[in-house]
Amino acid sequence: MQTTNHILMIRPVDFKFNEQTAANNNFQVASTERNVQALALQEFDGFVALLRKNEVSVIVFNDILESETPDSIFPNNWVSFHDDGSVYLYPMFSENRRRERRNDILEMLKIQFEVNHITDLSFFEQQYAFLEGTGSMVLDRANKIAYACLSVRTDEDVLNNFCMLSGYEPVTFQAVDGTNFPIYHTNVMMCIGDKFAVICLDAIPNLKEKKKISLKIIESGKEIINISLEQMNRFAGNMLQIINQNEENLLVMSEQAYLSLNKDQITKLEKYCRIIYAPLYTIEKNGGGSARCMLAEIHLPVK
Repeated sequence: MQTTNHILMIRPVDFKFNEQTAANNNFQVASTERNVQALALQEFDGFVALLRKNEVSVIVFNDILESETPDSIFPNNWVSFHDDGSVYLYPMFSENRRRERRNDILEMLKIQFEVNHITDLSFFEQQYAFLEGTGSMVLDRANKIAYACLSVRTDEDVLNNFCMLSGYEPVTFQAVDGTNFPIYHTNVMMCIGDKFAVICLDAIPNLKEKKKISLKIIESGKEIINISLEQMNRFAGNMLQIINQNEENLLVMSEQAYLSLNKDQITKLEKYCRIIYAPLYTIEKNGGGSARCMLAEIHLPVK
């Protein structure tokens, strides 16, 4: 299935602007506010409360202060969980993000879920090659397609290795923002739902690649809902479809992303999901990621 009701989230203890990631993340902006951690924590707790109010099963782990991991709030970059019981660990570009990988979290999840195999791809870091999980890849889980815009953080060789091991088909392309700066993660410009795909086609400059991606989405039975570069900059591509305990489809995004959408886009999305959103302005500004980045989907079989 494309969706799950089980979500892993990491509660931050030292969230702040990460200088190690800023060089290739144009979505990051250093804040002048002194209480960034407190504001981010308030946003995080509010987001968790919203999800639980909508009957989503959220498993929260606290970050560890001694680890000095300012971006731990985005766990989908270091781990992914799959319905065959497999877990993948990913090579991370920034050295301080590599400390986010935590075996204790995996051991705790084994109590509730079946984990059949853990594949650790982090050795690629020694080759300066990276693939930052479901940030680098947007997975069409039902059709086993991995969409990926190539960047410093998304290496094609590592992607092909993951696809070979997991049975996914890689679909790669180049993507840039309005200033022609490479987009660092695919999931800021693209979201795959069970019956729809939100994508910023204007971010794909090559016409052949744009056509290739569009045809692939249509052939997989999904409606394309296109967003603009400006909407992408407001994290309208950073959405995630999940299912709650009542088997109701929800589309999760930030308040900023929702407010950027026009009525026609909202109408199209609401054919498939009920939209829920939370204010994540501090996290978006300093971290350069939004709602989807904060959610690591647990597709593992429940014991």
